Amino acid sequence: MDTRRHLRGIGDLDRAALERLLDLTDHMAEVGRRANPKVPALRGRTVCNLFFEDSTRTRMSFDTAAKRLSADTMTLAVGSSSVNKGESLRDTVETLGAMGVDAFVVRHRSSGVPWRIAEWTESSVINAGDGWHQHPTQALLDLYTIRSERARRLGEDAGFEGLRVGVIGDIRHSRVARSLTEALGLLGAVVVHIGPRTLMPPTPLARSTDDLDGELEDLDVVYLLRMQNERMDAALIPSGEEYTRRFALDPQRAGRLGEHVLVMHPGPMNRGVEITVDPTTLPGAVVTTQVTNGIAARMAVLFDLLGGVETEVSA
Repeated sequence: MDTRRHLRGIGDLDRAALERLLDLTDHMAEVGRRANPKVPALRGRTVCNLFFEDSTRTRMSFDTAAKRLSADTMTLAVGSSSVNKGESLRDTVETLGAMGVDAFVVRHRSSGVPWRIAEWTESSVINAGDGWHQHPTQALLDLYTIRSERARRLGEDAGFEGLRVGVIGDIRHSRVARSLTEALGLLGAVVVHIGPRTLMPPTPLARSTDDLDGELEDLDVVYLLRMQNERMDAALIPSGEEYTRRFALDPQRAGRLGEHVLVMHPGPMNRGVEITVDPTTLPGAVVTTQVTNGIAARMAVLFDLLGGVETEVSA
């Protein structure tokens, strides 16, 4: 099947496609700044949010993105659907597809589900998070946030080549870490994973270390992850207090960051665990900017998959 019709993982993109989506996100961000942030680009298209895991930011971001492009939206409430009567995932997808869905936005606790769904439908499939595996639109909004904030603060030539990004925390269970690391690598950035050895993946995705203090002053981006306790089946750290002491961004560590350093977090944030300083006091914190950019990034993905060459963004 033509992978250009889907965004199941960063592997569906090459560098040129990733840069095209970042440029398209620029256009969508401009739409979002208008007094009436809506265009008719996807009028007549239907986007179905198929979320089998809890979500606030991602689900509402996709819903808002589709509506700003004038698409019709459907959301499956799994708790009150026929899934609870024993209906299979395939039957659910085929039933919804028969209602004229153009794109499924899928979140599922099991890795690989978006790839299976793509085998069962003629609709486009967008991965909104599958297990520990991939979260490509989070990576896209993070890349766009890094690019736009560095351009604003350092000048238009601030790019990704040689950029040093520290991803800190529970790498092992993080689909965000996987997608972001892969995407940054495509653009020439240097990624280091920082956290307890027990929370590193079995197959390394980047250079890893458990020495946050030894890396901190060399970083351009500090990307904090939460502890994903719901995905752990064993005690992988001695205690929460020990984790916070060694790996949290506290006031002392925040004071060592360069003025240009961005501080990021995909949310939800566990204050007092991975961060003990109020992020609103940090000049480099762009956590709320990530949320804002999430709408533009997901508008870009939806338009890229469903818009067609004859559709105008600026209408």
